[in-house]
Amino acid sequence: MVCLGNICRSPLAEGIMLKLIKDHDLKITVDSAGTSNYHIGEAPDKRTVENARKHAIDLSNLRARQFNEKDFDAFDRIFVMDKSNLKNVLALAKNNANKEKVDLLLNSLHPGKNLEVPDPYFGGEQGFEDAFGMVYKACAVIALKQSI
Repeated sequence: MVCLGNICRSPLAEGIMLKLIKDHDLKITVDSAGTSNYHIGEAPDKRTVENARKHAIDLSNLRARQFNEKDFDAFDRIFVMDKSNLKNVLALAKNNANKEKVDLLLNSLHPGKNLEVPDPYFGGEQGFEDAFGMVYKACAVIALKQSI
C-alpha cells in the first residue's frame, strides 16, 4: 500500500488489511510505504489514527517508510493511492514484471476506472472519513479474492 508520505492513506490501508487478514485468517503479508521521504519513522497522522480507531482499526504500531526497489521483490501486488504515486512507483520498476504488480488501489473496486483516493491531509474530518470508506471497500475486495 503506497501513498505520498505514508502517514494517511497507505497506513490506513495497511491497518485495514491487517484487520481483514486477522478476521478471515488470510495467509497474506501487507505493508505500507510512501514515495517521499518526508515522514520516515513517524507514526501515522493523528487524524488518521483517530478515524481508524472509530472503525476498530489499530494503527499504533505502524511507522512510515519510503518505498524502494526491493519492494518489487518482496510483494506480489503493489497498490498505490493516486496517479502521482503510480508514476513514482513505476519509475522505480526494473522491468515489465515489476510494472505489472502495480495498480491503483481503487481499481480493485472499480476495475479500469483509474480512480484515486484523495489525500485527506489538508482537508477536514470528512476527508478522512471519505478516505476510510474508499480504502475499506477496496481492501475488502482484495481480501475477498484472497479468501476464495
